[in-house]
Amino acid sequence: MSSGFFGNKLTEGEDYYLSPEGYKVFTEAWHLKRGYCCKSGCRHCPYGYDKRTGR
Repeated sequence: MSSGFFGNKLTEGEDYYLSPEGYKVFTEAWHLKRGYCCKSGCRHCPYGYDKRTGR
């Protein structure tokens, strides 16, 4: 049984796009849907986390 946020399918162009190298890059909209910062230094992090400073 699948439920909650992670049970939903991703939509290309809305939740992510593919980089020129072929990586899946999550959008700011996807991060906001998820609801928290993973502290991985994501390219489109809306929570203001900076991987260099750890804040």
